[in-house]
Amino acid sequence: MTRPTSHVDVLIVGAGPAGLMLANWMSRCGIKTRVVDKRGTKVFNGQADGLQCRTLEIFDSFDFAQRVWQESNHMLEICLWNPDKNGNLRRSDRIADTIPGISRFQQVVLHQGRIERFFLDSIKEHSDITVERGVLPTSFDFNVSKARDPTDYPITVTLKTLSDEEATPQQQRKSANGTVVDDGLFRSNLAPDDTEDMIRSAEQSNRANQTEEVKAKFMVGCDGAHSWVRKQLGFSLEGDSTDYIWGVLDIVPITDFPDIRMRCAIHSANAGSVMVIPRENKLVRLYIQLQSTDVGGGKADRSSITPDMILKSAQQILHPYTLTYEYCDWWTAYQIGQRVGSNFSLQDRVFLAGDAVHTHSPKAGQGMNVSMQDTYNLGWKLAHVVKGYSELSILKTYQSERRRIAQDLIAFDYRFSRLFSGRPAMDVMDEEGISMEEFKNAFQKGNMFASGIAVDYGTSLIVAKPGSSAEQGDGTDVSSQSKHRVLSKQHLASTIPVGQRIPSHKVLNQADARPWHLQELLKSNGRWRVIVFPGSLTNQTNMARYQRLGEKLINANSFLRRYTPSNLPIDGVIEVLTVHAGPRWDIELLDLPDIFHPYHEKMGWDYWKVFADDQSYHEGHGRVYENYGIDPRQGASVIVRPDQYVSWVGEMDDYEEMEGFFSSFMKEQQGVTQQQQADGLVTSVL
Repeated sequence: MTRPTSHVDVLIVGAGPAGLMLANWMSRCGIKTRVVDKRGTKVFNGQADGLQCRTLEIFDSFDFAQRVWQESNHMLEICLWNPDKNGNLRRSDRIADTIPGISRFQQVVLHQGRIERFFLDSIKEHSDITVERGVLPTSFDFNVSKARDPTDYPITVTLKTLSDEEATPQQQRKSANGTVVDDGLFRSNLAPDDTEDMIRSAEQSNRANQTEEVKAKFMVGCDGAHSWVRKQLGFSLEGDSTDYIWGVLDIVPITDFPDIRMRCAIHSANAGSVMVIPRENKLVRLYIQLQSTDVGGGKADRSSITPDMILKSAQQILHPYTLTYEYCDWWTAYQIGQRVGSNFSLQDRVFLAGDAVHTHSPKAGQGMNVSMQDTYNLGWKLAHVVKGYSELSILKTYQSERRRIAQDLIAFDYRFSRLFSGRPAMDVMDEEGISMEEFKNAFQKGNMFASGIAVDYGTSLIVAKPGSSAEQGDGTDVSSQSKHRVLSKQHLASTIPVGQRIPSHKVLNQADARPWHLQELLKSNGRWRVIVFPGSLTNQTNMARYQRLGEKLINANSFLRRYTPSNLPIDGVIEVLTVHAGPRWDIELLDLPDIFHPYHEKMGWDYWKVFADDQSYHEGHGRVYENYGIDPRQGASVIVRPDQYVSWVGEMDDYEEMEGFFSSFMKEQQGVTQQQQADGLVTSVL
């Protein structure tokens, strides 16, 4: 029998947070996408739960951060508990959980199942993409000769549909205080990979003929630490495992420990460590140090680990405080290991993301966050290449940027997990013990890294800053190959660091005085932004420069038109926003050049492109120019990527440098229509 064959732009293997983040991008950008997952159902409890500031900013760009914010437990304070000189457990310090002022969001916790639900709702709202569960890839072929043509299909994968029984993981159901609780060990790194067993079972079942062949332009493996895709590519995870074994309990605690509703890092004198994570719905997650393996780097015997065993370890660490529970929602165990993938992509056509290319301890709340940010980085780049807006070369920046982040994460986690797991030093002469002052300092310094705000992408064809792209990334050369290398003038906006996500401050809409966070204007719809900060427009020199820029942007041969397909409005690929220095009352919107508030014959003027740095009636003054380090007498312009990271900072009216930046990777589009020139200037997504 001839198996059916289908063609798809992007095939996503794995429907966890990383896979769903990518699918969400594809839904917003109109990319033909398949998402398959070998498990028969989504996650309903347990798994990852920490959500960092940057992740919430990303969710807000997709319009569902508010759902997370309302349902989640907010993490505001960390309490450090350590033994005193007599070995008695005491609270030694309190610190802010999120560094004040770094984001308009703070760290929260909400279990992975709800996050996946929000993604699925978002995907459904914007596309017909669905997750095909109980579907397993069983063979992979890559045609190298087709790899350089982004319109061709070099990838061939066979997909097999599993029975409900085959798609259901084997779980250990063990008694815990008289109840039976499904564990999460099947997803733990203590569990062996069951993919091959599932394939063999499916081959022998009556459903073995339910296979199809999929030809894809691009494929992304978001299929976890045991990644089938990674194995097909012949790539590996490089790094070490530690001897530390940790158990995890999600319980409603019954305890006299006073800080059970605070995030706590608890070191006992000699019984190990616990991290307390207060969660939603009265739950508390406990990360509990259990034991060391006899052989360094060896795997623990997971069959000996039970909820009762984990609870007893926690009770010993918390002594003299008591702890028990009647309700356990979920539990698991894992061994700390820090590993990074040797490669993140195969010829920029097959990519790996999330746990498939980096594994580490969960206590810094990085796993789900960094995994989702991998595919947040990759998604818009894939969309632009598939749609023919950008050259294939931008995809090289995925490995350069995200593998470097993974390497930095592993270095951070290596130090942090050892400080957390080690025995406290008894005195200054105790060289084997961990200094609690050193632990606190590492915790505080790590908060900025853990927040996701400190991500700093190196120079490349889409990040215009000086230096070597190989040195600033993972060693991959992703520099611009254009004859004229565009470089930023960072001093013109000193606190909008090129390579980092743009900070957010309040601005006022020129037309209706409504205050907005600047980041709220940068929705994840696939568009680049040129944000013009013209300074004070009551200054005649500034206004003249602003008008000249407007004339160049609206010209029939401007880069806005050349890189925008004829079926899209002029802001369909690159959007221009203005933030002037105010005062708002001294400027009339319709007196400004048309390109800055485009007109459409059916929709009228666009009133959502010009903003002022001015006092609002109810929410204060954002002081954008001051906070961004921009001189209102001179101004600046900033190019921001579709993922909110800053690509270029330059003179307010330096059209030639803007054009030079985009010319190094954007594709000229054919046929700017007369209608587009006349009135096709209305907001649109890709």
